[in-house]
Amino acid sequence: MNHATTGAQPRRLRADAARNHQRIIEAAQHLFADRGLETTLDDVAERAGVGVGTVYRRFANKKELIAEVFEASVTEFGSAAEAAAAHPDPWEALVQFFEYACTHLAANRGFSEVMLELENDRERFALMRDRIKPTVAAIVDRARAAGALQPDIEASDFFALVHMVGALAEFAKPVTADLWQRYLAIGLNGVRGDTTPRRPLPVPPLTDEQVEQAKSHVCSGRKR
Repeated sequence: MNHATTGAQPRRLRADAARNHQRIIEAAQHLFADRGLETTLDDVAERAGVGVGTVYRRFANKKELIAEVFEASVTEFGSAAEAAAAHPDPWEALVQFFEYACTHLAANRGFSEVMLELENDRERFALMRDRIKPTVAAIVDRARAAGALQPDIEASDFFALVHMVGALAEFAKPVTADLWQRYLAIGLNGVRGDTTPRRPLPVPPLTDEQVEQAKSHVCSGRKR
């Protein structure tokens, strides 16, 4: 009887470890999306309801946790870029990618920060960086060659526009979650070629009251 009990114990431990691992990942996903990469491993442990030591046994540092949390998201981002590049219409291909990027980065502060780091971090997501950049460049080059874009627009302009939209989304999130859609349309209208139709602005601008509310949230966040 004792022998059977001893043999079952490692299975329970492995199951507990797997559950803790999942709780850590889910907590990190939530915190990174809401607070960005400034989230600490201590924050993750508190959110997951586990001891700090449990998190450090799973992840030697925050960089390892970030890589696991966002690996799938970055892979999907690369796949979305390739799907957009396959669109037969050059302008619609660009719109499809831009909308996908803004939709996902506006909703996830941490993912937005990870995408910014693709250019500079030679170790983390190096393969995805090398996959995404050429694909986006091909989308932009094709749209420009078709006359759908202004002739001096480059792929790097779109990376900047995506993150500008993401920053506006982060600012406005406490008062309205949809404002980024307005600036997505403004961005596309700003780079379109002369023969490309303008996109309607689907969301009204912030009111003066909403601007003040958003500013107060920014200030309160800095005081924490």
